[in-house]
Amino acid sequence: MVTNTAAGMGALTWVTMSWLHKGSPSVVGAISGAVAGLVAITPASGFVDASAAIILGMAAGAICYGAILLREHLKIDDALDVWAVHGVGGTLGALLTGVFAVAAVGGASGLIDGNGGQIGKQAIAVAATWIYSGVVTFVILKVVDRFVGLRVEESEEEAGLDSSQHGEVAWQ
Repeated sequence: MVTNTAAGMGALTWVTMSWLHKGSPSVVGAISGAVAGLVAITPASGFVDASAAIILGMAAGAICYGAILLREHLKIDDALDVWAVHGVGGTLGALLTGVFAVAAVGGASGLIDGNGGQIGKQAIAVAATWIYSGVVTFVILKVVDRFVGLRVEESEEEAGLDSSQHGEVAWQ
């Protein structure tokens, strides 16, 4: 129940933010908002109730939408918005688990249930995850760059990677 609730609220919030910001909603925005809600509820799903899922979904929809705008403003290449939706949404969900966890649901309690120390534990877990992911990604990129390369020639990119790398046309 909390998974569907957070996804629905994430979609609704993202669409609303887009509508207010750009003047129209979008299907891609609704899907991105739903994914943001799903990502945020994942660490919390066994520990929170439906009211917390509504808040998590709403927060994920709004904050991940803002992260997309930040990424666009900074001109960072993130084709699938992995950082903005998964990185930011997952971090938000993990931290808010420390706020909304209810002992009656999952056995662990968070700030609202009287255990303020859970937020610190969640923050340590988030920091460890970011550090681990950063180091491992750096190593993987270095290995791939050494043996295969990370970039194609600009002319190949302009021609389209489907054609230049795979010898076929994906779009007509």
